[in-house]
Amino acid sequence: MTLSEKDSLWVSETLDKIQKKMKVVTERSRDKVPYTTVDGVFDDRSGKDQIAWWTNGFWGGIMWQLYTLTGDELYRQTARNLEEKLDAVLMSAPGLDHDNGFKWLPTAVADYRVTGDTDSYNRGILAANNLAGRFNLAGRFIRAWNDWGEDDHRGWAIIDCMMNLPLLYWASEVTGDPRFSQIAQAHADTAARNFVRGDGSCNHIVEFDPFSGEMVRTYGGQGCEVGSSWTRGQSWGLYGFVLSYLHTKEKKYLDTSRRIAHYFMANIPESGLIPVDFRQPLDCEWEDSTAAAIASCGLIELSKATEGRDSKVYLDAALKMLKALEQRRCNWSEDADQIVEKCTAAYHDAEHEFSIIYGDYYFIEALMKLSGKELFIW
Repeated sequence: MTLSEKDSLWVSETLDKIQKKMKVVTERSRDKVPYTTVDGVFDDRSGKDQIAWWTNGFWGGIMWQLYTLTGDELYRQTARNLEEKLDAVLMSAPGLDHDNGFKWLPTAVADYRVTGDTDSYNRGILAANNLAGRFNLAGRFIRAWNDWGEDDHRGWAIIDCMMNLPLLYWASEVTGDPRFSQIAQAHADTAARNFVRGDGSCNHIVEFDPFSGEMVRTYGGQGCEVGSSWTRGQSWGLYGFVLSYLHTKEKKYLDTSRRIAHYFMANIPESGLIPVDFRQPLDCEWEDSTAAAIASCGLIELSKATEGRDSKVYLDAALKMLKALEQRRCNWSEDADQIVEKCTAAYHDAEHEFSIIYGDYYFIEALMKLSGKELFIW
């Protein structure tokens, strides 16, 4: 992966803008666990009823990336503060689920990688053991979600879980115990067979019989409908499979990531701005900037993992989306806490196109990757 002089300058200038804004934002938000903004002000999900929310690790991830970039103790202290708040989740069975990676990779595991802190190591291992315990042996998948009232999720798996597998790869790496990686690879193999369609698009949810392991049906999930193409799901798959390749060196995962990437790139609008679902109705203009940021991170890793023309194609696609975000979907005012705007959690939600913390995280991570200064969190 080689950036042109012009693109290198753009990356440097954009990171300078991020540093300038985030110093101010962090100073006034250091005690929060943000998910979105209300009138430009971060909300706070650190309360007992919201601390287990699946996105609560991303603020910590932003802090560790900025600490890596600047060395400013403000970011390390803020990240550690959030990490300690998540201890309440480790002691609550309902708060532990398939998203343990999203919660503890950008917090405890990042902390351990930077500082070697033994408490952080302990948190990461506890989270990894819990995630491994969700493995369904009959179907060879990691179960998604816990049950909510009358809902039965015993046989459900989701494409998002590809991004949580690195918690298991990390656990195998630091403990020398192969069972964590074996579970991660078993899930990845099941996902490649049952989630990724022939054209490279992805299902969001697949239901298996939890007793026999047989595939039962697919669901549209957070996308438009069954058989549609929820863009954030495509980005989870694109990035998640190349991460499994990086951890295992199994070429089949690289090939699967590339298949998803080529489908994704073929559907990028001329504007570089990504819709909520690639198959949403033509009169629907809802966007999801998070899908653009996440896919860009995956494409950058694909660019580094390939050579020649393919490497350039992946890099150019990432740059197109990132530049579109920077120029048209980023709020650079220091009076607003968010950076990336027009994010959408789900097609059928009542609210669309607002700020979401992982949009900011993956945008920053992508810029850090391009600069060569990234803290590798996944």
